[in-house]
Order: sequence, then structure tokens, then C-alpha cells
Amino acid sequence: MHGPAMLNDFVTSADIAPEVWDLRPDYRAMLLAVDGIQRGSRDAAGEALLQAAEVLARAALAQTAVEDLPHVAAWREAYRAFGAKPQRTRNSLEALLRRAEAGLPRVNRLTDIYNAISISHQIPLGGEDLNQYAGPPRLVRATGAESFDTTSEGAEVIEHPEPGEVVWCDDAGVTCRRWNWRQARRTQLHEGTTAALFIIDVLDPVTDEELAVATDELIGHLRALGTDVQVAQRLIRAG
Repeated sequence: MHGPAMLNDFVTSADIAPEVWDLRPDYRAMLLAVDGIQRGSRDAAGEALLQAAEVLARAALAQTAVEDLPHVAAWREAYRAFGAKPQRTRNSLEALLRRAEAGLPRVNRLTDIYNAISISHQIPLGGEDLNQYAGPPRLVRATGAESFDTTSEGAEVIEHPEPGEVVWCDDAGVTCRRWNWRQARRTQLHEGTTAALFIIDVLDPVTDEELAVATDELIGHLRALGTDVQVAQRLIRAG
């Protein structure tokens, strides 16, 4: 088990390259390193969170097209800035919102929690297995040589990001492509995950206060998943 000092060292050693700030100086990343989570399957609490998130999403989309929601639109602009086409590769928030009418995916207990909070606060949010990390997380613009392990038509494959693409990575390769589009298989959360990294991505017009509310809600749900849950958090911003 990672102690408080190790969790704090992990988030403290995370880094965002200056080239990313050049694209979006308003970008902020809230990192949460969590340990002491008890293993468990999907439960009623997670299902209730997803159902509540679906209600909120449907209400929001009854008034506004998904691509016109302010934070979705901001992420579409960010994707275009590094050459991605948002109509083809949607940021994680937009992808979830577009599934809300038919029903959000039910995956596993940890993923259900962060997906529900992502939708409820309209903020991209991802989670990964901390024990599968090799070194600290870094957000960079890819060279194109980095490896990304994923699946294609049911088969395991290694892909490579486009040069200039914004990616999260560690010493072993890319952990998430296109900022918050698709996660690697290696670090995916599962029912046996006991330590996790959560990354909350924020652009204007989302405020620091709104980010803090979403962060506190996520921490509250995570602390309910074990008597010894420990959390280290760090907000990274330009300057």
C-alpha cells in the first residue's frame, strides 16, 4: 500500500510541458492519487450516481446541443489547436454526454463514479490504475514515436500518437491519447483496483470554485470505498 508520503510524491512529480500551456494557458489539471480502496463490484450507490447524472444530462441537452455546451465547446477548440478533428475524436465529456439519452455505460465501480461526476459537473474526468504506472504522469505533445497499447477489432495492438498530439504518458508509454480521448489498456481501472489516479481536466469557463466542488465530491465517494482510503491531491496550472 502506498503511504501518504508516496502518494504526495507521485502527484508532486507530475509534469505538464510548456508546449501544452502554449496551446491553452487557461488549462488546469487536478490530480488525485488514491490508495486503500477495497476491491468490489458495481453497486447500488454507483448505479444511483449514474441515474442522477443521466437526468442532469438530459435536462441540459433539452435546451442546448451538446457541442454548444460551454465546456464541450472549449474542448473542441483545444482539440483543433493540436490538429485533432473533434467530430471524429470527441473529448471524454462530449462522448459521455452523447450516450446519456440512451444510458451511460456501466463499467465497474470506480469508473461508474467518475463518469457520473464528469457528467454531473460537465468536466472531463479520467481514472487509471496507479499500480500500473511506470514513473510519474506527464502531459506532453507527442513526437509520434511513443507507444499506446489498445485493442482493435478485439485484438491487442500498439498504436502511436500523431506528432504534436497532446498525450498523458509515463515512462512506459502513452496512458491517454488526445488529452482525454482514449485510455491505454495497461492502466485501465478494474474490479481489483486498490490504488488509482484520477485526472480532472478544466478549461475556461469552468472556475476554480467549480473544480473544487467536483473534486470534493469525487473524494467523498472514494473515501466511502474503504476504511483506510488515503488521498493526495494537486492542482497544476500555468505559472
